[in-house]
Amino acid sequence: MKKVITLVMGIAALAVAASASAAGANKAYWATSGMFGPFAINGLIPTIPADEVRDVTIPVSMWIIEHDKGLVVFDTGNNIEVVNNCKGYWAAGLCDFLKPNQTAETGIDGWLKKLGYTTEDVKVVVTSHAHLDHAGNLKLFPNAIHAFQKAELYQGWWPEKFQGRDGTGPFVIADLEGTREYNFLELDGDYDLFGDGSMMILSTPGHTIGHQSMKVTLKSGKQMILAQDAVWMQENLDGHAAGLNFSVQAYTNSVARLKHMRDLQGIPLMMGHDENQWASGGDRWYK
Repeated sequence: MKKVITLVMGIAALAVAASASAAGANKAYWATSGMFGPFAINGLIPTIPADEVRDVTIPVSMWIIEHDKGLVVFDTGNNIEVVNNCKGYWAAGLCDFLKPNQTAETGIDGWLKKLGYTTEDVKVVVTSHAHLDHAGNLKLFPNAIHAFQKAELYQGWWPEKFQGRDGTGPFVIADLEGTREYNFLELDGDYDLFGDGSMMILSTPGHTIGHQSMKVTLKSGKQMILAQDAVWMQENLDGHAAGLNFSVQAYTNSVARLKHMRDLQGIPLMMGHDENQWASGGDRWYK
């Protein structure tokens, strides 16, 4: 009997060792496509009480994730044109309000270079949604696989009128032009990117019709929920809905989903545009 128990324990140990050495995500870097602001927070979240209104300067979060099966970029940030020609590339009102502060070094290609990579090293680009500050540099990655919710691709090419189809809103058609023949992984819901559970794409609609977030599990065991615009900042978690949503109901459901994952699974929730969280944890590797 003791021999059987010893054998079982040995097999279990081998299984654990094999699991530990299996392919997975090694590390993730939190970058930002410059900064937006300063501007009054109620310009983004109109339900903020008057006595809580303050000026904010917020990050434009992007993630660079090293997986054994290939390098992944989660969102490509603002197009480099906003550095020298913002009002020629975005609607003038967006430039005036958001006040983008970006350099060549803080574009996604600049961050990749800083970390020792090139755009050609990127195997997969996951795009949370097609807004101008998240899908601005798809054309830097013509040879990558692009993971989008299929509904979001439709939305990017043909936004609703109330979202600025006339070019005054956050969808910039120039960000998508020239990409139709790219290799798109067109999703309809959650997706296990590499089939090992380390990089789970989570469907979180509401902010846009096909918004998606990610749950990342590193080999070290560290986990993170990368919300992007499913949760802009702490005020959204406190119950103040973002002011720019395709569906407030779907948005509220997605916020609740991520909050419950955080609370029930004990996973840190990394927000897309929170200045305090960026100040304490941005511009660094997570391992």
